[in-house]
Amino acid sequence: MKPIGPIPPAFADQEGTLMIAGRAAEAWVAAHGSPVFVYDFALVRAQVERFRAAMPAGVRLHYAVKANPYAPLVRATAPLVDGLDVASAGELAEVLAYKHGAAISFAGPGKRDAELEAAVRAGVTLNVESEGEARRAVAIGERTGIAPRLAVRVNPDLELRGSGMKMGGRASPFGVDAERVPALVREIVASGAEWRGLHIFAGSQALDSDALIETQAATVALAARLAEESGRVPPMVNLGGGFGIPHFAGDTPVDVARIGSALSGVLDARGALLGDTVFAIELGRWLVGEAGVYLTRVVDRKESRGETFLVVDGGLHHQLAASGNFGTVVRRNYPVAVAGQMGAPANDAVSVVGCLCTPLDRLADRVVLPRAEVGDVVAIFIAGAYGLTASPSAFLGHPAPAEVLAGAS
Repeated sequence: MKPIGPIPPAFADQEGTLMIAGRAAEAWVAAHGSPVFVYDFALVRAQVERFRAAMPAGVRLHYAVKANPYAPLVRATAPLVDGLDVASAGELAEVLAYKHGAAISFAGPGKRDAELEAAVRAGVTLNVESEGEARRAVAIGERTGIAPRLAVRVNPDLELRGSGMKMGGRASPFGVDAERVPALVREIVASGAEWRGLHIFAGSQALDSDALIETQAATVALAARLAEESGRVPPMVNLGGGFGIPHFAGDTPVDVARIGSALSGVLDARGALLGDTVFAIELGRWLVGEAGVYLTRVVDRKESRGETFLVVDGGLHHQLAASGNFGTVVRRNYPVAVAGQMGAPANDAVSVVGCLCTPLDRLADRVVLPRAEVGDVVAIFIAGAYGLTASPSAFLGHPAPAEVLAGAS
């Protein structure tokens, strides 16, 4: 049998019926159908408060909307954070209702001219990913008579050790190679565009606090070097994010207080060159990942050649990451539980499989759970980030799940 990941602290010590935002999992399913994603906003709010308490005063918090763009969640999160970071015109159109343009940034390679123009007209900060993209944005500004707000996304000459997805230290479609940034910054300023600073993102989903501390210090040093070489002080430096959350057996949380303390020392010592620069940290899964639970009902219990399968009415078309098909090299199990038997003895060796006609649709592979029967509800945790919108929801034409935000008011 294979281990499962650690159930998030808000749910780990529960016994009997799984409670989400003060309501039983079965009640959520009864009210909204199965499968259903339930997001407990009190847990998001608590993460924001934890960040504010740990980080140096003045460090801004941005929410990376791609982690979970569910509109009620974004609407509730927007007042708690200082900025929203988007990666498409669709996300931009959604968040304009919640933040004014100056508090929104737009990153991502391959922005089409229509997307650039929408961003220019809305007054958002474009994190340009290449010299060509910067020039197209400037040309759109000249045509529309609106000075674009441009920051340069840097492909840094460093990487975040231990990150689940490395974004620096190598050839990349993301950002401008660090050594070419100073020339581009001077070109942007000379064009008459509004120079907004640097976006330096070295990796994501890191659980090594020392690596995050090291990377943040190196990122601030890189920003200072680029400012000196370009002769232009960045008004803002987005330090990226990278804070991971435990998904698999053996994972441990990052020490946010220690990271904040170290960053405070780095910023205190940054020198006069970056003295007026504002710093931001962009977080997605760390803010919302543990707040979400995916609930799916068992529709069949079957035996096959000595193995038992719990067949549920959900699957990878809603939870691709939990199936091991979203960026993981070795398939490992997300935290999973039988929702009506929290804390009960685990003595039933099963695999939890979805309803799709593919062997890839496996939400828990050879795990030991309390015995579940047809009609029982299975809970997949860490469902608040990169869940539904990061999954092939149209595959095989199954119905969409419900999504519910609890505790936002």
